Amino acid sequence: MHLSENEKELIINEIKAGRTLPKEYIYKLFADDEDVFLFWNGRNEKVTNAILPFHSIENIDEPRKDENAGNSLFDLRGRQIKGWTNKLIWGDNKLILSSLVNGPLREEIDKQGGLKLIYIDPPFAVGSDFSHNITIGNDSVTKKQSVIEEVAYRDTWGRGISSYLSMIYERIKLMHDLLAEDGSIYVHCDWRVNSYLKMVLDDVFGVDNYRNEIIWWYLWGGRGKTQWNRKHDYILFYSKTKKWNFNFLEVLDSHNLMTEGSKNRLNYAGAMVTSKSQSSEIAEDKVLPSDTWYIATINAMAKEKENYPTQKPEALLERIIKASSNEGDLIADFFCGSGTTAAVAEKLSRKWITTDLGRFSIHTTRKRLINIQRQRQTDGMEYRAFEVLNLGKYERQFFFGIPTDISPEAQAELLEQKQERYVSLILEAYNCTEVENFRTLHGKKFANYVHVGPLNVPVTKAMIEEIYQECKEKIITQVDILAFEFEMNLTPYVQQEYGEKGVEFRLRYIPKEVFDQRAVDKKQVKFYDVAYLEAKPKVKAKTVNIELKNFVTSYTQDDLEEVTEKIKKGGSKVIIENGQIIKITKAKNGIVERETLTEDWQDWIDYWSIDFNYEDKKEIIQIGKNGEAENVWTGNYIFENEWQSFRTKKNNKLELKSATHEYSKAGKYKIMIKVIDILGVDTSQIIEIEIK
Repeated sequence: MHLSENEKELIINEIKAGRTLPKEYIYKLFADDEDVFLFWNGRNEKVTNAILPFHSIENIDEPRKDENAGNSLFDLRGRQIKGWTNKLIWGDNKLILSSLVNGPLREEIDKQGGLKLIYIDPPFAVGSDFSHNITIGNDSVTKKQSVIEEVAYRDTWGRGISSYLSMIYERIKLMHDLLAEDGSIYVHCDWRVNSYLKMVLDDVFGVDNYRNEIIWWYLWGGRGKTQWNRKHDYILFYSKTKKWNFNFLEVLDSHNLMTEGSKNRLNYAGAMVTSKSQSSEIAEDKVLPSDTWYIATINAMAKEKENYPTQKPEALLERIIKASSNEGDLIADFFCGSGTTAAVAEKLSRKWITTDLGRFSIHTTRKRLINIQRQRQTDGMEYRAFEVLNLGKYERQFFFGIPTDISPEAQAELLEQKQERYVSLILEAYNCTEVENFRTLHGKKFANYVHVGPLNVPVTKAMIEEIYQECKEKIITQVDILAFEFEMNLTPYVQQEYGEKGVEFRLRYIPKEVFDQRAVDKKQVKFYDVAYLEAKPKVKAKTVNIELKNFVTSYTQDDLEEVTEKIKKGGSKVIIENGQIIKITKAKNGIVERETLTEDWQDWIDYWSIDFNYEDKKEIIQIGKNGEAENVWTGNYIFENEWQSFRTKKNNKLELKSATHEYSKAGKYKIMIKVIDILGVDTSQIIEIEIK
């Protein structure tokens, strides 16, 4: 530290007075051997080192045929590759990355040769919008981004570029740790953050490991007449060490992109390459690849179009993956969006890990990957199973400072100590007042009392009965029950059991947004009612098929009256209110008409799938550090996706009756049916049958 005595005294006096320290002294305080170093308000060298177990939501390893599936079981022409299972992970990528770096999955990744390639397309626009359109007949409704997406992405810019840098810096440091020694990273950005991201990457990977700034240019974009129209993005390419993979023969450039004059200038040995066969002949139409790429953006009618706002062309990812990985390599994308990286990796026979914070992103990617599995199976090609994971209750416990590497008894003790804080947080987010002197009730909102369910276990029938008994004693008729999880089939049970007993229970999910104080302070947190489904099995000898009979939701996104008031005369708006999608039209004379677009319960369903033997495979998670982890049964089972039907852009029809499943032996079986609605929310039911 090169400070004179006068400078030291000045700094001390400024701090004591509570004044802002002049910037030149900040740099002097943190000066090191470098002439220039990267610093911003809020920079923190520490990274998250949490190790949270991954929960298995769904395992998809036998995609059914796309055509005539109702007349058969599975198309067995495809050859599933054993070993590594690809991973689609839902959650905060900071916690996911930390758990991959430090947890037991790291050993599994290392056994695959390590992570050879990372591509990320992080949000880089102030006010990035992750809403999406849902088609209903000839109309469409905008499903707004979740508050957690808004807080995590849009509000990242709340303190300006410094908060964005803090967010991305920690994640890039974790990615650097996770990369194999010969691995590479490609970071996609535009003019808004290009210069900042390059400095962060220089800082983490080292200037010597900077390889390229790639220019991806396209024709789509601005049409302004006051400045040069922006028609390109940047992709920053770094290697972890001086050893990296680059398959130049896989990504040769074509002469067809050049003018005749350019061709003549490039017609020399340094620019030309030999053919892939390594013969001595010159490939007349190929030149060595450059850092400037023309790749068209996705047009509205393209087969790969997923109607996802940030979707990138498959051709872009194909070029990156071919250049910087080989068949069988493991690659990753931690801001997966519509799943383009995973989709291209699957087609190019790479293993993959991909993650996203958004529920709709995960659902879009799941459907996209199942379609690719189906196609590869139809073509007789190999494919890999993939699993959908999340951090489950351990992510919630992490927020309250409850570690996973202590005994269940110690965890329970900590939970008890933090119970009051937990309940207060949920009541604040629900915008209700606390109540005292009740055994099971914690708050009140208008006429309804409120019960806050446990942080780490589902609300059960036994808990509902306990609440009912207190309501009966104190003549309470309406209770909102808030929880992160509910016991399976609880909604129809509550309606049947308590519907005529004088107490109305409303079951509502607690969203992840409650853990972000900014969302709570802005009163943006929305709790939504638990949906329920009805399904009927048809058993014949040792076979069964399932018919979907009903689906009920009360989801509300918009305030109908508020939206109606804002619509201009002659305009219209499609909204979601109380389980209905409604089109509001305001005529030029001011008369308002409302048309319900969801005419049938089937309109709400986007995807449904079946596990015909749900309790066949226990969910075993690993708790602890890499090399020291223990296998623990969660008490749950893994949902094996054995049959599925879902809507696509190409085919919007949904089958309501499954293919016939045949059991190998007699016995009692539990069948689990999972429905994912058009908003990306999943609802499940278990049916018990007996095969004789």
